[in-house]
Amino acid sequence: MTCGDLRKCGWLELALVAVLLAQVCMTTACRQASSAQKPLTPVRVSEVQTVDTGTSNTYSANIQPYQQVDLAFKSNGYLVSIKQVRDAGGKPRNIDQGDWVTKGTVLAVVQQDDYKERLQQATAQLDRAKANAERAKLSFDRMSVLYQAGAATKPDYDNANAQMLDTQAAVESAKASVSEAQIALGYCELRAPFDGFIVKRNVDVGQLVGPATNGFSIADVHSVKAVFGVPDTAMAHIRLGTPETVTTDSVPGDFRGHITSISPAADPKSRVYSVEVSIPNPDNRLQSGMIASITILPGGLAKRVTVVPLTAVVRSLDDPNGFAVFLTEGNGDTVTVRMQDVQVGATYGNLIAVERGLAPGARVVTTGATMIKNGEQVRIIP
Repeated sequence: MTCGDLRKCGWLELALVAVLLAQVCMTTACRQASSAQKPLTPVRVSEVQTVDTGTSNTYSANIQPYQQVDLAFKSNGYLVSIKQVRDAGGKPRNIDQGDWVTKGTVLAVVQQDDYKERLQQATAQLDRAKANAERAKLSFDRMSVLYQAGAATKPDYDNANAQMLDTQAAVESAKASVSEAQIALGYCELRAPFDGFIVKRNVDVGQLVGPATNGFSIADVHSVKAVFGVPDTAMAHIRLGTPETVTTDSVPGDFRGHITSISPAADPKSRVYSVEVSIPNPDNRLQSGMIASITILPGGLAKRVTVVPLTAVVRSLDDPNGFAVFLTEGNGDTVTVRMQDVQVGATYGNLIAVERGLAPGARVVTTGATMIKNGEQVRIIP
């Protein structure tokens, strides 16, 4: 074999090595790309249904207290006591969430020593100011008699009068200091502003508290609110003062109230308007957080329509003014989603009619639709 043949064999071996290295690099890159693939977006799906629509729409509502406030301290200091109540076994414990309190109940007390001392100092200054004012008044009275008798000059009379006025002003200032000290001492006690249930307790004995410390949250449930969302297509049937009936699976019976609040703007995410129905609750039967149902009577003839949940509808990519849903393709937990333009119609509670673009039985994404893209693979969760 000649030297030229050897050189040719060397180049051939180098070429083979280069090809093998390229294949190894491509395989490694593919494996890294596969391992770096982002996790699938979890979604929930629901089948397209047909329902019979009558003369009413039922909405799901959330029961909320009439008012709920956070109680913060106004005096700085260490917490020395929290109101004690009896537990089921008769043992004393700190008041906590779920306990009922009446208006004016002292819920917690901040250490009062410093504030009592300030009140004593202010009281002593007031007594001293009163004594000075009394002496100045007597001096002025004597000077007034002497001045009327011609035994005192006008400057002496004016000086005595000014002295009396200064001491009287000092008395008023000392009274203000006493009042301020009394108020600060009173703020050492955190009191319930109304009758209600303790929703949360955020402090413990020995904790350093101040004006930024939220001690308790208290809720007034003598009257409650049923809050629910209404789409714009049903807003024509919502009026302030309209009597409504609320039901809940937690408590038997009907609860009657009136619409007392309508949101002036729709929620940017859910595209529904918040409506509140106030309900008297003297027996505290309705509790905060309960799920209730409200039936609105818009009128109209009964018919059968294809519907999907309101949360399944998103904006169309092809038509900025149109709507669409994400259909699922495939079986199992991992599926591909495809955007489908639809024409929506009237709403029926938390459902919306689809007049064109969907067939009953198809599966649409109902939770997570705003976080996925057309043609993307997703993971279905229960």
